[in-house]
Amino acid sequence: MKSFQNLILLQNLYRLKSIGFEYIDHFTRNDNYDVQSPNSLEELTQQIRTCHLCDLSKSRTQSMPGYGAKDAKIFFLDYLVSQVQDTTNDYYSGRSGESLKNMIEKVLGLSIESVYLTHAVKCKPLQSNHPSPSELESCKQYLMAQIEFIKPDVIVTLGPDAYYALTGDKENFENVRGHSIDFNKHKLVPIYHPQFLLRNPELKKITLHDLHTIKSCL
Repeated sequence: MKSFQNLILLQNLYRLKSIGFEYIDHFTRNDNYDVQSPNSLEELTQQIRTCHLCDLSKSRTQSMPGYGAKDAKIFFLDYLVSQVQDTTNDYYSGRSGESLKNMIEKVLGLSIESVYLTHAVKCKPLQSNHPSPSELESCKQYLMAQIEFIKPDVIVTLGPDAYYALTGDKENFENVRGHSIDFNKHKLVPIYHPQFLLRNPELKKITLHDLHTIKSCL
């Protein structure tokens, strides 16, 4: 509850900043004030769509909450919304998206509608493509709530940045990649990002083995 109360307070501060306020007197948070936290994935999705917690809300085409089944057994986590995803509002757009779709359908034998795909940062970052720590943290509570609502058996992080964003672990990615890791009440399997595989096709055989590890966790 307090995490969502903090989100609402932060959102109001950003709104004040957007209309010109540069200073506000110190105030004490009222912990007895009941800020409405989402009761379902649908309510959470609507909160993400209308979120103004950080400056990315000013530059995005839209917020991208996630796509797939609300009871998915596999939860895919990408790090950032890409330019093509932001433009098309399609989670599986571009060569990278098509590659991920092939992994899901042709190797795991599932449809993209039966899994869930989202991003650690729900809006496309600015030109640097490097979200600030505050932008990443603004989305973190949304991400953890999504996992709590969906309750997947397996979380698959796509690339090292998504793994670090979720876990906060600074372990060398090669030491965890392809391993089944206990994460809260879920199995976590980090794999290479599809975009990385497009640039390094010799690693596709390794990822094929990692996808079979994911299947074994179901």
